[in-house]
Amino acid sequence: MATVAVPRRQAVAHTQGEEEGPQIARVVAYIALVLVAIIMFVPFLWSITTSLKTNPEAAQFPPTLLPRVLTFDAYQRVLTGAPFFRWFANSALVAGLVVLFRGLFCTMAGYAFARMKFPGRDALFMLVLATMMVPATVLFVPRYIVVLNLGLVNSLNAMWVPFMVDAFGVFLMRQFFQSIPYELEEAARIDGASRIRMFWQVIVPLALPAVATLCIVAFQGSWNNFLDALIFISGSNRDIFTLPLGLAQFQNFYYTDWPVVMAMAVLTTIPIAVVYLFFQRYWVEGVTHTAVKG
Repeated sequence: MATVAVPRRQAVAHTQGEEEGPQIARVVAYIALVLVAIIMFVPFLWSITTSLKTNPEAAQFPPTLLPRVLTFDAYQRVLTGAPFFRWFANSALVAGLVVLFRGLFCTMAGYAFARMKFPGRDALFMLVLATMMVPATVLFVPRYIVVLNLGLVNSLNAMWVPFMVDAFGVFLMRQFFQSIPYELEEAARIDGASRIRMFWQVIVPLALPAVATLCIVAFQGSWNNFLDALIFISGSNRDIFTLPLGLAQFQNFYYTDWPVVMAMAVLTTIPIAVVYLFFQRYWVEGVTHTAVKG
């Protein structure tokens, strides 16, 4: 009996050791995720609490996280002392146009690179990828010259026309389309479907996670675009300001009303958070499919 019990205890201990390993790794991963979440959320929490303070309390040192006296005066001044809703409408219009055209053009270009065969396809795709390695700051002057020659300076058109397509969107859609089985298109072709019909009725519905991911990235980039707005739009034409450019107007070289600045920042951030919360499932699915295929 003793000779049988000892190996059995060793086997049980070995099994428990194998189970404890993944559990410890899972606990460590959760702790790391919680720490990262706290680090990323604290600045936003600080913005919210600062927007609810008075200006003297926001400027005091050492600073405090929670306000002593809760006040919404900063939000009232943002909504009544500046054309906030006009800036909001401008940002929404620009972001909507960027999402619409980038989603359309990048989806079609990605499909062409993934499914259609034409001379120089791979070389052209590598050239598109090469543009992703160019620093964004290098493109400011050439982009401004193009916008100036098109007569788009000091207009909202300058904020969406140059951004209707980008290399990342083409790459994302191309990678996702390559993960879709060719047999689906072959079956549609046998049924008499044209290339355009296959694209819109077979391929695009299957690629909705990638399209949603592309739209989220495009919306976030356009909504937060400050430098291009600063370059293309004159400071005297406040009616065509976007929210990031309007936010900069609340900061002064000699004096900054930090509760007002933070209130404006919080109101500017809310639409991005709402969009991500509604489409995060498609975001994760699209990135996962693209990464697996890549």
